[in-house]
Amino acid sequence: MAGISIKVNGRSVSAYPGTSVLEAARKIGIEIPTLCHHPELAPTGYCGVCVVEDLGSGRLITACDTPADHGMDISTDSPRVTEARRRILSLILSDHPETCVICEKGNACRLRELSSNLGLAFTSAQRLGHLRGVVDANPFIHRDLSKCIGCQLCVRACREIQGAEAVEFTWTGLKGRPLVTGDQEMSGSACELCGLCVSLCPVGALIEKPTAHTGVEEQSVSVICPYCGVGCTLSVRVRDNEVIGVQAGVPGSVNGPSLCVKGRYGLGYVQHGERLTKPLVREGDELVEASWDEALDKVAEGFKKTMKTHGTDSVGILASAKATNEENYLLQKFARAVIGTNNVDHCARL
Repeated sequence: MAGISIKVNGRSVSAYPGTSVLEAARKIGIEIPTLCHHPELAPTGYCGVCVVEDLGSGRLITACDTPADHGMDISTDSPRVTEARRRILSLILSDHPETCVICEKGNACRLRELSSNLGLAFTSAQRLGHLRGVVDANPFIHRDLSKCIGCQLCVRACREIQGAEAVEFTWTGLKGRPLVTGDQEMSGSACELCGLCVSLCPVGALIEKPTAHTGVEEQSVSVICPYCGVGCTLSVRVRDNEVIGVQAGVPGSVNGPSLCVKGRYGLGYVQHGERLTKPLVREGDELVEASWDEALDKVAEGFKKTMKTHGTDSVGILASAKATNEENYLLQKFARAVIGTNNVDHCARL
């Protein structure tokens, strides 16, 4: 397939036909700001923040959904572009609450970041103030749609990535807002509470309730989710040696930006006060702590005694969905080749 060549800020870049101007610019390290764009979603140009200037035609175009055309000469930082972005952000800010100090999104807010980069600490436009009620009648997601900027990332992600189609965008213009289908409560709808929409929201319209008010992490550690054998990769946010949140989107992961409700919100057990940290063995009517060697010896002794008294088919082995394929293979091999039984099963809750 023949390639095309365009210029971005005077630098030449080659790309395949169909490549967007945004992708071509990023290919050579030129960053164009966006609010409604995500690489896993079809581009829309809804927010208009990615506006650039086509010097050949003199048009202002949105970079995310405009295919690069051979011979294009693009400017991403001309005075016209800068002024257009300032106007767009100023209009968005005019209908956005000035609650940055107490907003849980804080310095992670994409709108706040872009506004600061363009020197828009406040907007001179008339305040519109379309306040909407806070909705949080579920255990995981806090919705404050007064802060919604209409990027529709939540709607598109639910449809294109998660496939649940639980969120729809209603009305138009300043009245537009995302609603769970039929304007229901999230917990009573097709919503799977996976949190994908929350993780992509660029502002504080959607916030994770379990990790709210936990502050900023000291480090992020990539681990494999412990809940099933799919092998999703998590970026675990850690502070004071405790898990304060989980994020997806680790490069090269099998799950991309997606996680299920367990993977995203279910790691609280790590520091739960009732979590077992050592094996327990029964002595009389009590369970007492033991070393792993003591516990394994106890299990081996129980196996031998049971098989001697009742035969090998009196033993059953339950595998775990949380273990890897390799570990479950070894477990069934142990059952069949060592114990001598075909009584092997598995339960997703183990």
